[in-house]
Amino acid sequence: MNDTTTVSPSTASTPRVRVVLADDQPLARTALRMVIAETDDLLVAGEASDGAEAVRLVEETGADVVVMDLRMPGVDGIEATRRITSGDTGARVVVLTTFDADEDVFGALDAGASGFLVKDMSVADILAAVRVVASGDALIAPGVTGRLIKQFTRRPREGRDGPGASPSPAALRLVERTTEREQEVLTLVGRGLSNTEIAEGLHISLATVKTYVTRLLAKLDARDRVQLVILAYEAGLVTAGADHTLR
Repeated sequence: MNDTTTVSPSTASTPRVRVVLADDQPLARTALRMVIAETDDLLVAGEASDGAEAVRLVEETGADVVVMDLRMPGVDGIEATRRITSGDTGARVVVLTTFDADEDVFGALDAGASGFLVKDMSVADILAAVRVVASGDALIAPGVTGRLIKQFTRRPREGRDGPGASPSPAALRLVERTTEREQEVLTLVGRGLSNTEIAEGLHISLATVKTYVTRLLAKLDARDRVQLVILAYEAGLVTAGADHTLR
């Protein structure tokens, strides 16, 4: 399906985030397309009714973000996400689904999704998530995050029998690449604090926090903030009982 949108002169000079909508329900795609059409910074580059078509459209349109349903015929959303994020297009994926079972969350994030949203969220929150992911950050729906982090703290860590008994040696080796200050920031990211909250807690500027987060992503070879949260747990920097609200 080929979707085009006319860019007005007032917005032509500002690059718009190109979005592919992947959902096997036409009404779901139509509703999002109509809302996106009213924005100045987002553009629907195409629509797909299955995962294979979503992958093709990303390659053809140069889309920045894919809003991906999970349950689709043929190639499902998780496999399509894996194919897109493992490619060289640079496109990022926001999963938008009615299903939020743990296996869906883990499957999507493991496949490389930078966002996980549920369809009962407000349209404004969904569009905000698209913008967040397009900017290089990550976002998980409230309610899903707490379960996700608690599940990670229950999982046996590498090399031990008991749940959460010992930090992962691989994660510790990665963290050893960072400075003491960077580890402080990583710990706070792992607790779910926003950049603004980290700046206030460490009494540094917001710009400095952003610099630290950028360095951490590079040093730890992390795709996004979600991976930093997971790494903080795997390295033992954060334990159960910390604030689990991911901004």
